[in-house]
Amino acid sequence: MTDLSPGFLHEPDPANPGWMRWGFKDPTRFNALLGDMIVRTEPDGRVRMRAFPQRQHSNLGDNIHGGALLGWIDVALFATCRSHGIIEAGTAVTLDLATQFIGAGRLDQPLDCVSEVLRTTRRLVFIRGLVEQGDAIVASYSGTVRKPSS
Repeated sequence: MTDLSPGFLHEPDPANPGWMRWGFKDPTRFNALLGDMIVRTEPDGRVRMRAFPQRQHSNLGDNIHGGALLGWIDVALFATCRSHGIIEAGTAVTLDLATQFIGAGRLDQPLDCVSEVLRTTRRLVFIRGLVEQGDAIVASYSGTVRKPSS
């Protein structure tokens, strides 16, 4: 896939073989607030986007703040689309995102958004997934991404 967005970071992560680094090269963009992220496609076709929660992602209960979790889920929608060659980085947008918070996310271990594409149409991509942390389910989600205009 040719990268049409030179400001986008999607390259092998030398610290994590088999994973791709994920994000923007410009640290002043919103995604930089979410910290480092890596992504890989699983053998079954699901896409696993891994985030590394830190104190700035916490709420007053010392768990992951729901807003940070929603940010990572939104990024996971796009990581899933790109990993399947459906879109490039750029002007695609989230049309909807439904999330069910199931358990508290902890700051002491990586957080995985594991997504699958349910269907694609000419303009839309329908995705669902789970947020996992170790053996625990933190949230479930479904979302729709509108592809960029050609």
